Amino acid sequence: MSEGRKLTGRVPREAIARLEFPRLAPDTLRRFAALEDLTGTASDSLDALGLRGAIPAAVLAPSLPERRLVGQAVTVRNVERDDTPSRAASEGKGRMGEHEAYNLALPGDAVVIEGLTGASNLGGQSAALAHRSGVSGAVVDGSYRDPQAARALGFPIWSRGVTPITGKWRLQTVGINGRVRIAGVSVDAGDLVLADEAGIVFVPFAQVDAVLAHALRIDEGDARQRKDIEAGVDLAQIARTRYK
Repeated sequence: MSEGRKLTGRVPREAIARLEFPRLAPDTLRRFAALEDLTGTASDSLDALGLRGAIPAAVLAPSLPERRLVGQAVTVRNVERDDTPSRAASEGKGRMGEHEAYNLALPGDAVVIEGLTGASNLGGQSAALAHRSGVSGAVVDGSYRDPQAARALGFPIWSRGVTPITGKWRLQTVGINGRVRIAGVSVDAGDLVLADEAGIVFVPFAQVDAVLAHALRIDEGDARQRKDIEAGVDLAQIARTRYK
């Protein structure tokens, strides 16, 4: 949290598990971003290290398939409200607090939302605020709305789909920067988020260096194999060669 930044008050202070978290070196983020096959290579590295954290795009699909995301997670946990939408609307008091996550985020961070499917966990105005705060994109285990607004900003979202139904009267935010579960994967604030057209990979903060080292070896091996294929190397020789 930057010096002098004030909380928005959108959620109770006790719902915010962490105001800040350890930061990865910019060079680490750049080296991940330079991987040819971002999530595929990272997923293979998790397998090799006995870790779990890959989610296919068939589960959480990208709104902008051409975009990539490499950033640390700022987390949000939403649950269903205990009153009806009509009653909540008549009272006129929303309980969604993802704006606090944008407030705490640093440029390049990724907002990761554990939410509900069918109601919006993030809308057009919310995407505009996230984008203005420098957030690089969002992963939503649930739905969002106003897809055209996020697309116009170039703000990528990985989600279970879009909806016209507001979450304002249906959801409440009960946690910021605490642990969330995204498609069965546990994610903590500060974990590394990698996402592209193929899906999403979450890398635990403590394992980032090990995953990067393994991913770089895979990336180098893939580059050598592509070079041999393009050079017309005999298929039998390619089959015998251990590239990674």
